[in-house]
Amino acid sequence: MRSLRTLVVAALVLVPLALPAQAPGDGGLPPLSFLGLPAGASLRQVKQRVDSLGGRVRCDRARGDRAVLECRGILTDPDARVPVELWLSAIDSTAGVMTLSATLSGVDFDRWRQGLTDQFGKVDARVQGAQWMLQWVRRGRMIRLTWRIEGNTKVASVSLVDGHVLDRWGADRAARRPAARREQPAADSAPAPPAPGTAPGSGQR
Repeated sequence: MRSLRTLVVAALVLVPLALPAQAPGDGGLPPLSFLGLPAGASLRQVKQRVDSLGGRVRCDRARGDRAVLECRGILTDPDARVPVELWLSAIDSTAGVMTLSATLSGVDFDRWRQGLTDQFGKVDARVQGAQWMLQWVRRGRMIRLTWRIEGNTKVASVSLVDGHVLDRWGADRAARRPAARREQPAADSAPAPPAPGTAPGSGQR
């Protein structure tokens, strides 16, 4: 199962996570969401929506951080009628990063892209190698559509990121780590190790 850091890197590989508090011209537009799953959704919201789409979600505590739940599931796109894989990492039961991916026909992919554009406005596509991307940022949250062509199909994913949740997680980890280091017994003749000077990489802004 993917860790939070892996999901962040996968979701943000083309640009950094510097999410502005509010993007220009976004007043009055709907909250960022996809297939009825909003960025920053609670786990209860996610499970209820996935259940309504005939799917299921399973979550486990992350080994490296007990505050993090790593979840994986599958659901059915109600229009395309194809399986959609879901990965998410939640902090304190709120989704920080959520990714939905599927292999789509050209028609079904166009429905994904057009639905996002109709809701959130036109944006310029970016390309890196064989991968294309559309991205929308609003009020510290982000939604991103990425895709690549494989034969007659498109492998597409939609990532939803809540920057506020990730900021709090990074700050909490930074605050806990020096205390944990101080509690560790020092070696017989060695001084106590110094506190780290930076927060974990996935929490930087």
